[in-house]
Amino acid sequence: MKLRRVGILLFRELVQGPKSFIFIFAVVVPLALTLAVTLIFGTLFSEKPRLGIVDAGSSQFTESATATDAFTVHAYASETDLRDATARGSVHIGVVLPPDFDARVAVGEATTMVVYVWGESQLRDRAALAAAISGWVRHIAGQESPVRIVTSVLGDPVVLPWEERLLPFVVMMGVILGGMMIPASSLVTEKQEQTLTALAITPVTMGEVFVAKGLVGVIISTLMGMIILALNRALGDGTVLLAGILLLGAIFSAEAGVLMGILIKDINALFATVKVIGLLLYAPALIYMFLEIPQWIARIFPTYYMIQPVIEVSQHGAQLSDVMGQLIVLLALIAVLGGVLALSERRQRNAG
Repeated sequence: MKLRRVGILLFRELVQGPKSFIFIFAVVVPLALTLAVTLIFGTLFSEKPRLGIVDAGSSQFTESATATDAFTVHAYASETDLRDATARGSVHIGVVLPPDFDARVAVGEATTMVVYVWGESQLRDRAALAAAISGWVRHIAGQESPVRIVTSVLGDPVVLPWEERLLPFVVMMGVILGGMMIPASSLVTEKQEQTLTALAITPVTMGEVFVAKGLVGVIISTLMGMIILALNRALGDGTVLLAGILLLGAIFSAEAGVLMGILIKDINALFATVKVIGLLLYAPALIYMFLEIPQWIARIFPTYYMIQPVIEVSQHGAQLSDVMGQLIVLLALIAVLGGVLALSERRQRNAG
């Protein structure tokens, strides 16, 4: 396999791709659905997460919080005022710092931090604020935090807002449409127009063609996933980790798309196949929407291991270690599909 030839084919795909209806469909539909959801639920232009602080001792914690542009910070004179403000939703999370907080934390003495949470706040706002609070405390301690956080939820708790239930579905649509449909439709179209046959008389190998078309799907689906998460303010501090997870999901989708393009003969059969397997592809996201369904069922479907790490990181502030098990399964699925594609390419080469 020659990287130069793959690069030339990739450039050709990127130039020709925007002329395809499927290419435009894969880009426009997820973005349109994202904008519709965010506008309906009012999250596109929503404000920054709000943090309330009662600080009786001029803590470094307060200095770090007020210096951060990612949050809106409000100071309160008493714990009662903070509690009332949190219950009303004036702040998403309220923190009470005792007078000797910094001194006790700096020497590693166990101390307690009282935290109030507005029950109607969004999970991603809570996750972003919780991660920042932990970081500010560690900065004061200079080591693992000795602070015990006592949390009280105020107001009417919302189990999971609908915009957060829909986010996995929209992300999956962006990744699957871009990663799977673009390379699959491109291969099928070229077979119908017999341009793949013309490539057979050139030095280009089918393996190089498959890689180039798969790379287009990987690039488009990764970008679409990141754009959708950014529009939903779901990137937070996990941007790099989310980009890596989406890249793995895009590779998995692109491999599946190339395999479909190899096996399917015409565009009508491709659409019929997508209709048949569509429920299986999106099942994890659909199950996530309806909490009444046992969530363990989603683990049956391969795409669960593509979207669940995204949910954990973007909505719950998970770290790499928290999603490593799911990513290992995803890597195994990628390896299996890669092996199947290598075998298919070898058979085509031998047949030719």
